[in-house]
Amino acid sequence: MQRILSYMRKTIETYELIEDGDKIAVGLSGGKDSFTLLMGLKALQRFYPKHFELVAITVNPGFEFFNSDFLKQRCDEIGIPVVEEVSHIKEIVFDIRKEQNPCSLCANLRRGILNSVAIREGCNKIALGHNQDDALETFLLNFLYAGNLNTFAPISYMDRSKITLIRPLIDIPEKEIRKFIKRNNVKVMPKVCPMDGYSKREDMKNMILDLEKNIPTVRANMVGAIKRANINGWKI
Repeated sequence: MQRILSYMRKTIETYELIEDGDKIAVGLSGGKDSFTLLMGLKALQRFYPKHFELVAITVNPGFEFFNSDFLKQRCDEIGIPVVEEVSHIKEIVFDIRKEQNPCSLCANLRRGILNSVAIREGCNKIALGHNQDDALETFLLNFLYAGNLNTFAPISYMDRSKITLIRPLIDIPEKEIRKFIKRNNVKVMPKVCPMDGYSKREDMKNMILDLEKNIPTVRANMVGAIKRANINGWKI
């Protein structure tokens, strides 16, 4: 946990992600990233000079493998209250609309529900578990498919909902999160999305892995380029 906390604290302080008195809703999907984020923020809460509250919010999409009892038990073990919001995402995206590329619509629906529940629970911030790999994959998706230079912002304020989105894991490579989960035997849901391994994002992940074989510094080069261009507020 110490290595994860080191990454998180540096990011939190660089981008001023947490202020005294914040009530932070942690988006909990049940996967490795969201549990790492939840555990990291809980550990940070014990010694961080700025005091903040935490509540986990999980959006139940209606998938057969989604295990509400498991999430509630894990949150109880970590010591964080959890709110579950049952939704019709699976029905809308997969049964009614039968989306061929469902990821964007699914993400938008989840985000809207998460925002609404966070407001209802009196939160002023939402913490999302996007890691460095997620940011690089999004950068490539935008560059190759949309022709623009864009990726996740470490922090962003949403005018309509008056909620601030923060991403404390944005500087952590996915491999570090995998190591943390494995070394500490952290229990996570084995499956959180039916599209795992079958999306364009997975193609970007594999592209980066292939590039690294010939250009070992490609990941650092991409991160450096994003920060030097100050894309969405990324700082050097």
